[in-house]
Amino acid sequence: MAPSRPRAVRAVPGALSRGRERVTGVWSHRFPTVAVTGMTGVGKSELVDHLVGRPQPGGTPEAGSAVLERRVRRGGRLKGFRFRVVPGENAATRLGALDEVFHDDPVDGVLHLVAHGHATGRRPAGTTGPAPVTREQQLAAELEDWTVTAHRIAAMSVRRERPTWLVVVVTKADLFADDLDDVVRSYSPGSGTPFGDRLDELRALAGAAKLSIDVLPACSHLEDHAKGVDPAVTPKQRDAYLEALRARMAQLAGHV
Repeated sequence: MAPSRPRAVRAVPGALSRGRERVTGVWSHRFPTVAVTGMTGVGKSELVDHLVGRPQPGGTPEAGSAVLERRVRRGGRLKGFRFRVVPGENAATRLGALDEVFHDDPVDGVLHLVAHGHATGRRPAGTTGPAPVTREQQLAAELEDWTVTAHRIAAMSVRRERPTWLVVVVTKADLFADDLDDVVRSYSPGSGTPFGDRLDELRALAGAAKLSIDVLPACSHLEDHAKGVDPAVTPKQRDAYLEALRARMAQLAGHV
């Protein structure tokens, strides 16, 4: 009969497992994972570049074949976010990426970007320049894109033990600065708009206690300023929008 192992030795695997769980928990709290979703041309990669403090001239091309990952560290407290940018163009790639971030390796929060029908149209592979598309077509595509994403958010929220948060980010605010409050309201729960109705359905499916929803404007690239004319949104206002988004994300992640 083989001699039994000392109690201290038998306890080592359990202690190591508990240690890994504690480290993983601390890491997840300090650097929660955030999915960045939305249709092609709304400025997902560009917004993340600004949030991580690395804005690129003219923006960053969107991913066509994979989920992009970026990380930001804020201050000396080693806290930030791991961003996972879901590509918006290739249908098969996009659906696979959505499944990855909401089912295979669920995220802690979601930034879903909309552009009030002003997303930059993309031509098929092999061609260049913006694609001609009407605002009505863009708005319809935006709602369809959100419907696909919302179902996955609802399923993830129901499965998760911890609450999930969602921020609907209304981008390209410089293009409708005079109507910004009304536009933001139209993307809010209870607004009675098609998008607002979808948010109400999502909240009902997920449960209000399991999913918090915020709606904030953003403007990471000033179209008028880039064209050499006075911008409808000044760089100072643009920075204020971004800072408000950063602050809300920090609150939702428990960083403050």
